[in-house]
Amino acid sequence: MRLMRFGAPGAETPAALTEDGTVWDLRGLTPDIDGAFLAGGGPDRARAALAAGSLPRLETDGLRVAPPVARPGKVVCVGLNYRDHAAETGAAVPERPVVFMKDPGTVVGPYDDVLIPRGSVKTDWEVELAVVIGARARYLETPAEATAVVAGYAVSHDVSEREFQLELSPQWDLGKSCETFNPLGPQLVTPDEVGDPGALGLRLSVNGTERQHGSTKDMIFDVPYLVRYLSRYMVLEPGDVINTGTPAGVALGLPGQPYLRAGDTVELGIDGLGTQRQTFTPA
Repeated sequence: MRLMRFGAPGAETPAALTEDGTVWDLRGLTPDIDGAFLAGGGPDRARAALAAGSLPRLETDGLRVAPPVARPGKVVCVGLNYRDHAAETGAAVPERPVVFMKDPGTVVGPYDDVLIPRGSVKTDWEVELAVVIGARARYLETPAEATAVVAGYAVSHDVSEREFQLELSPQWDLGKSCETFNPLGPQLVTPDEVGDPGALGLRLSVNGTERQHGSTKDMIFDVPYLVRYLSRYMVLEPGDVINTGTPAGVALGLPGQPYLRAGDTVELGIDGLGTQRQTFTPA
């Protein structure tokens, strides 16, 4: 199942995308794709309605592609989760996940403009696999329990301002929570269609030049481990998003590489989950 949302902010229409490229309107089943929909068996109901042929088509020409999940309760991020990324930043490979939070209000559509903060000189890019939670989770014990609470996966762009993050405070949240700093989507893909989330290729280019090309197989802590680990320290709620880290190739790790400036375009994608494209503009 591939779930999407279309329309202007605050007026999105929930939809399902089938293999032939047809978009189907889910408003007869749910007002939105959110935590209640995911926790209440929404994907299964949508799948059954598709099989029954009871859903109307949705014409999407001219409609904005929105993030595939309505504003999450929280966005939990994992830093330094790829060995090559830790090495390029001069950090030691962590023995435990490095966890920080990102303002949920940063989540925007995959093709929305991203705003460079006022005073920013080090706005950076990071392609990441996002995990969307589909059931309330606390104190999970096994990888199987962790996998069972995952509603699906999406492409996430964990945009970062490195001076805010590492030099001014340093407080990671300040460099991660600027408005529009988390494009998400275009699709939320359910686990049955993704297969092994530990074997997905990730890539990102800036102005047509490839900067990141990695694989989730190089994660230090895999998806089941991260979900289980986080559930020991916080309650994960349906609709929450976990950003699982980025591979090497960010501006921070490339000496002499300029950071993002107004007018730059970033394109990114993950195998089987779709692609994003953003233009960066001044706040």
